[in-house]
Amino acid sequence: MLRSWFIGLFDSAMELNRRQILADLPRHGGKLLDLGCDDGDWTMKLASVTPRDGVHGVEVVEERAVAARSRGVDVVVADLAHVLPLPADTFDVIHANQVIEHVPDIDLFATEIRRLLKPGGLAIVSTENTSSWHNVFAAFCGWQMFSSTNLSGVRLGIGNPLAVHRGESDHVKTWTHKVLFSARGLREFFEAHGFEIVTLRGAGYHPLPAWLGPWDVSHSHFITILARKPA
Repeated sequence: MLRSWFIGLFDSAMELNRRQILADLPRHGGKLLDLGCDDGDWTMKLASVTPRDGVHGVEVVEERAVAARSRGVDVVVADLAHVLPLPADTFDVIHANQVIEHVPDIDLFATEIRRLLKPGGLAIVSTENTSSWHNVFAAFCGWQMFSSTNLSGVRLGIGNPLAVHRGESDHVKTWTHKVLFSARGLREFFEAHGFEIVTLRGAGYHPLPAWLGPWDVSHSHFITILARKPA
């Protein structure tokens, strides 16, 4: 029962986070690139906000890429751990939702985002917050923090009895979490890579309602940064 309640909190926080991302998308169109686009369902929701000159994605799992193409996404099958086979200064918006925590080389990840964006282009990157109250609580209990339970491709949810994916074993290894950020860490990381920070948003505030997250970004469940490549 307690785990089901927590999963409900997670789902409401994720929904709010997605609504905020949709609200922050520029309305002037342009080319969109979704890093880690999965099956393309969310990518096409992003594209539906305003007419786009092109909707592109990068996905490492071939089966997911095929599904995304069937929805209308122009997908490149590539690993985000490597330089991407895409030309520089191409995209107006680059989006990555719940992706950066899975990438083994985050410096290359940020460098590639900056290379691929047009001057003045916007990066929207969202991830879990290692300093959220529920992660702090888990550490206090001597458990694995919620955001670091997906550390093995053999079994997910290790070390925390309330983990959302606890006991699951059918996920691909690329879904394991490798890097965790706090709100301040995410901001300083993108500043270090030469981005201009537009804003930082929060969503989710376990065990309280998700809408409280935007009022205390430092302790919210999800953190989303909007960062601009200098013109």
